Amino acid sequence: MEFTDFFNKALKVTKMELPGEAFHLKMAPIERLLELTKIAKDKNTARRAAVLALFYPSEEGATKLILILRKTYKGVHSNQVGFPGGKYEEEDSNYEETALRETEEEVGVPRETVTVLKELTEIYIPPSNFFVQPFFAVTKTTPQFVAQEEEVEALIEVDLEHFMDDSIIITKTLSTSYATDIEVPAYLINGHVVWGATAMMLSEIREILKELL
Repeated sequence: MEFTDFFNKALKVTKMELPGEAFHLKMAPIERLLELTKIAKDKNTARRAAVLALFYPSEEGATKLILILRKTYKGVHSNQVGFPGGKYEEEDSNYEETALRETEEEVGVPRETVTVLKELTEIYIPPSNFFVQPFFAVTKTTPQFVAQEEEVEALIEVDLEHFMDDSIIITKTLSTSYATDIEVPAYLINGHVVWGATAMMLSEIREILKELL
């Protein structure tokens, strides 16, 4: 889909009701997620973060979504695919600012070129004890991406048609920090297996786009 057409349709997202947790749970790797989320909210000890689902035009005018492959490190999200974004800092006035700041730092997209259209459904990530606030955003400018060397192993530019193709939905047997050899729903995007919280957020975004497009 050409980005101009996508942009005009995407503007309608501002007035949409969110699909919400039901579409998170379609791609949830553990059955106890809702219970764990409630416990985290009750305790009020979880950390906060924000990420950006950023759609943009390619040089040819096609619609794309940017994802990142994180570096290998000692942590629960090592070498995983995710959205640009990161931890809320005290100097951030709100979570939207966190998402924009972190996106600029991680992939080099100037925040002033980005239009945030919708705050999506918050998600809890039990292994890292983070509540993550995702945002749906667009930029009319073809980004000149610059990957943050310390954080980003690779940039993953996803064609909209590929992202919306149901053939990318797979099941994968994985071992995680909290379970061994479990079957989890996932997406196979540009050759990368995307699961867990990122897949859950992508599920809501896919449902939104099905309604918009």
